Amino acid sequence: MVVAGDFRKGSTFEMDGAVFTVVEFQHVKPGKGAAFVRTKIRDVINGGLLEKTFNPSEKYPKASIETRKYEYLYNDGDFYTFMETETYEQVELNGVMVGDALKYIKENDFVTLKFFNGAPYSCEPENFVTMKVIEADPGVAGNTASNVMKNATIESGTIIQVPMFVNEGDVIRIDTRTGDYMERVKA
Repeated sequence: MVVAGDFRKGSTFEMDGAVFTVVEFQHVKPGKGAAFVRTKIRDVINGGLLEKTFNPSEKYPKASIETRKYEYLYNDGDFYTFMETETYEQVELNGVMVGDALKYIKENDFVTLKFFNGAPYSCEPENFVTMKVIEADPGVAGNTASNVMKNATIESGTIIQVPMFVNEGDVIRIDTRTGDYMERVKA
C-alpha cells in the first residue's frame, strides 16, 4: 500500500481501477484545518493529467511497475523508437510518454522505460548525461567575481544555464533530474 502522505514524484498507485503516477506534489499544512497533499497525477494508460488533493492518511494499492534499459534509436515524426539491446526488441512511444526526457537524450543514449502490464508508459534519461554545447552566449569580461550564469544550447536543442567560462564546443555533464550544469568534461 502507498500512503498519500508519502507521495513523491514518480510514485505509482492504483485508484478507481486506473494506474496513476505522481507528476507534482505539495504537502500543505494550513493554519487551520487538517493537512493535505495537493498533486498532479497522470493516468499511465491514456496519459490524462488530473489535479487532486488527498488526505495524507489515505492508502492506495501500489502499482506493479517494471523498468528496463533501452537504447534510443530515432524519431520518425510522431513516435520515438527504443531498442532493448539484448533481445533487439523495439518499442515505440509517443511524445507524451517520452515527455521531458527529450531534453536530455540523443540517438544511441540509454534510457529507462517503465512498463505496466507489459505496455510502456514512461521514459527516463540517465541521472547524469554528457552533452556537447552547440551554442553559447558570449562571456562578458569582468563577470567572474560572482556566480554569473549564461544560456547555452546543448546537442538535444535544450537551453540550460551554464557558468560564464563554458564555450561553444565544450562537453559538459548535466543532472537530468534538475536540469543543472554539473561540470565540464574533457573530450
